[in-house]
Amino acid sequence: MDAEQLRENAHKMVDFIADYYKNIETFPVLSQVEPGYLHKLLPDSAPTHPESLQDVLDDVQAKILPGVTHWQSPDFFAYYPSNSSIAGFLGEMLSAGINMVGFSWITSPAATELEMIVLDWLAGILKLPDEFLSTGHGGGVIQGTASEAVLVVLLAARDKVLRKVGKDSLGKLVVYSSDQTHSALQKACQIVGIHPENCRVLKSDTHCDYALSSESVNEAISSDIEAGLIPMFLCATVGTTSSTAVDPLLSLGKITKRYGIWLHVDAAYAGSACICPEYRHYIDGVEEADSFNMNAHKWLLTNFDCSALWVKDRSALIQALSTNPEFLKNKSPVGAVKMSPPDDVLLRKFVDIAAIYSYLRSLFQASQGNMVVDYKDWQIPLGRRFRSLKLWMVLRLYGLDNLQSYIRNHIALAKHFEELIAQDPRFEVVTPCKFSLVCFRLLPPHKDDNSAYKINHDLLDAVNSTGKIFISHTVLSGKYILRFAVGAPLTEERHIVSAWKVLQDVASALLSSL
Repeated sequence: MDAEQLRENAHKMVDFIADYYKNIETFPVLSQVEPGYLHKLLPDSAPTHPESLQDVLDDVQAKILPGVTHWQSPDFFAYYPSNSSIAGFLGEMLSAGINMVGFSWITSPAATELEMIVLDWLAGILKLPDEFLSTGHGGGVIQGTASEAVLVVLLAARDKVLRKVGKDSLGKLVVYSSDQTHSALQKACQIVGIHPENCRVLKSDTHCDYALSSESVNEAISSDIEAGLIPMFLCATVGTTSSTAVDPLLSLGKITKRYGIWLHVDAAYAGSACICPEYRHYIDGVEEADSFNMNAHKWLLTNFDCSALWVKDRSALIQALSTNPEFLKNKSPVGAVKMSPPDDVLLRKFVDIAAIYSYLRSLFQASQGNMVVDYKDWQIPLGRRFRSLKLWMVLRLYGLDNLQSYIRNHIALAKHFEELIAQDPRFEVVTPCKFSLVCFRLLPPHKDDNSAYKINHDLLDAVNSTGKIFISHTVLSGKYILRFAVGAPLTEERHIVSAWKVLQDVASALLSSL
């Protein structure tokens, strides 16, 4: 494909995507297809001869989109948001067009250095401690997801301890978390070899909106030390998946510092809200943490995937994840060339070339001299995309003021939905709305727990089957709870009001059938 073909086809694709967003409200939010539907619509083998882009786009419209759950729909209120924006889309397009693989500095210096700069920017916006900046011993790195982030810091924490106590002590290492912590930690523990019995899942405090109790952490650590075990890692959460609970970072940080335990803060969802001064207090105590993570692709208008992770000690990551095979070593391209010393005339003639060779040699030797960052040693895979481009473009094309207004608007819409629920005696708000998630449930006529579980399960299924909105659920203290997460870029107040009407109508039909 030459430049003109690219121009022509890219225009068609942009038009198709623009029309998709223009008509997104006409689609059922939750896909209504049956399993295996696509096998009936597509041929059994790939085409032998090329087809036109228009034919492909026609199939996308007729066959693919019906099987899509539309995360960017203004009526998408399930899980947590996965944001998209014009700036994020353009950054993703540019990254795809350049299509470099920036695993080390030399493979594309701009990719590494822009990532360092833009994560320093974001750290500044969040008012993270200076230890998390690239100018010190720490720094930021873009991971694919928060699941990857917790895995790499768990590996770093594990190896840091094992270097002190010996590899034979792996079976004694203990990891602590709340029963509200994301399941990604459990998977990470399985991968790094933490014994299941040494994964302490501590009961959250229902009186503190399901936050982790520092007292329970302290008791568990003391008990494990007495038993001859080695406390190693604590994952605290700011904005849990079920209810946006916020763990007490400051008190937890004092405990982990006392015992030399790695403290990781997972703020995948709620971290974005902390760019607003009035919500920054939710990460007070982050100065005690060893690592901090937030997903710009959740609620900061940056297309998936873009999970920002900061660490105070980059060497801990590098020692755990670095490999240096021969084919990746940065050797001088002229080091193996045998040349006779030039005479004075030749030396003067080629002095500029010699200078260039010297410069190139310094470039190729930079990584081995620890003069630059090689992000391959900060993550699980070797290859990595130019993801900092889209975050850079989001920060530049929107600016902090607009990003803060965006967050505040979603929180205001969630508060409005919470107020609508509070006005209807048939419903109850289960936990106070801190950010843009509302947890609520329909009360059964006889207030029986078993019937409450069933009626809310039925309400969820009935609402989602309408295709008008999409919500999800959780379980808190044995209660089946409905989750209404505001965060889609296109959501306005009219969508909140319309969603509430759908919930009321379906609830009325269910209650009348009892």
